[in-house]
Amino acid sequence: MTATLVQTDEVVTFRVGSQWFGLPVLAVQEVINHQSVARVPLARACIAGLLNLRGQIVTAIDMHSRLEIPAAASESLMDVVVCDGDELFALIVDEVGDVVAVLPHTLERLPASLDSTWARICSGVVRMHHGLLAVVDVTRLLDESSTRP
Repeated sequence: MTATLVQTDEVVTFRVGSQWFGLPVLAVQEVINHQSVARVPLARACIAGLLNLRGQIVTAIDMHSRLEIPAAASESLMDVVVCDGDELFALIVDEVGDVVAVLPHTLERLPASLDSTWARICSGVVRMHHGLLAVVDVTRLLDESSTRP
């Protein structure tokens, strides 16, 4: 049995650490160079802070922290802006790749051995030439208990 993509068969790929992930293209509002963020006192560890995106306040999520991947020094961070309901979030990632078409039969179930943090937010995996691409479910990624300041 295979997992299913929600609403699209194309994903925007991004890298956090050495792992590649994909977000459904329809969930991504835009990709921008990393913006400076204002820290939020007492916010959860994965909340990097807030940023001003053309007059709109956006919650910035540190994807290293959210995915429990050790962060390495990087000078080329990117922000992937996604919308959840009427709220915008900027996912801080190491690199943004291409938009990749994912055929439904290539999306496989999550391995049983996958870490529980990743299993909660991923809807499936796709075998790519550079390894596995974990497809992220935006709604589960932005679960209120972990991402709201």
